[in-house]
Amino acid sequence: MATRKKPVQSNCDDCLNYEYDEEYDCYTCVMDLDEDEMRLFLIGRFPSCPYYRPGDEYTIVHKQI
Repeated sequence: MATRKKPVQSNCDDCLNYEYDEEYDCYTCVMDLDEDEMRLFLIGRFPSCPYYRPGDEYTIVHKQI
Protein backbone atom coordinates (compact mmCIF):
# COMPACT_ATOMS: atom_id res chain seq x y z
CA MET A 1 0.00 0.00 0.00
CA ALA A 2 1.47 3.35 -1.06
CA THR A 3 1.35 6.19 1.39
CA ARG A 4 1.11 9.76 0.33
CA LYS A 5 3.74 12.08 1.73
CA LYS A 6 2.57 15.20 3.49
CA PRO A 7 3.47 18.23 1.37
CA VAL A 8 6.16 20.57 2.61
CA GLN A 9 4.70 23.57 4.41
CA SER A 10 4.87 26.71 2.35
CA ASN A 11 4.22 30.30 3.22
CA CYS A 12 1.69 30.98 0.47
CA ASP A 13 -1.18 31.49 2.91
CA ASP A 14 0.30 34.72 4.25
CA CYS A 15 1.81 35.96 0.99
CA LEU A 16 0.40 39.08 -0.66
CA ASN A 17 0.68 37.37 -4.08
CA TYR A 18 -1.68 34.53 -3.06
CA GLU A 19 -5.17 35.75 -3.95
CA TYR A 20 -8.64 34.29 -4.25
CA ASP A 21 -9.73 33.77 -7.85
CA GLU A 22 -13.53 33.93 -8.11
CA GLU A 23 -13.51 32.42 -11.61
CA TYR A 24 -11.73 29.26 -10.42
CA ASP A 25 -13.19 29.39 -6.87
CA CYS A 26 -9.80 28.86 -5.22
CA TYR A 27 -6.66 30.67 -4.14
CA THR A 28 -3.91 31.10 -6.71
CA CYS A 29 -0.52 32.74 -6.99
CA VAL A 30 -0.76 35.88 -9.11
CA MET A 31 2.93 35.84 -10.05
CA ASP A 32 3.94 34.66 -13.50
CA LEU A 33 5.65 31.41 -12.51
CA ASP A 34 7.76 29.54 -15.03
CA GLU A 35 7.04 25.88 -15.80
CA ASP A 36 9.34 24.46 -13.11
CA GLU A 37 8.11 26.89 -10.46
CA MET A 38 4.48 26.12 -11.33
CA ARG A 39 5.07 22.38 -11.01
CA LEU A 40 6.58 22.84 -7.55
CA PHE A 41 3.76 25.19 -6.56
CA LEU A 42 1.06 22.76 -7.67
CA ILE A 43 2.53 19.80 -5.79
CA GLY A 44 3.04 21.94 -2.67
CA ARG A 45 6.84 21.88 -2.64
CA PHE A 46 7.70 25.53 -3.23
CA PRO A 47 8.98 26.58 0.22
CA SER A 48 11.53 29.18 -0.87
CA CYS A 49 9.54 31.29 -3.28
CA PRO A 50 11.49 34.24 -4.69
CA TYR A 51 8.22 36.18 -5.06
CA TYR A 52 7.10 35.80 -1.45
CA ARG A 53 5.86 39.07 0.05
CA PRO A 54 4.86 38.75 3.68
CA GLY A 55 1.67 40.32 4.83
CA ASP A 56 -0.20 40.15 8.07
CA GLU A 57 -3.95 39.54 8.18
CA TYR A 58 -4.72 43.26 8.19
CA THR A 59 -2.58 43.98 5.13
CA ILE A 60 -4.10 41.09 3.17
CA VAL A 61 -7.70 42.00 4.11
CA HIS A 62 -7.11 45.68 3.30
CA LYS A 63 -5.80 44.67 -0.13
CA GLN A 64 -8.99 42.68 -0.84
CA ILE A 65 -11.29 45.63 -0.11
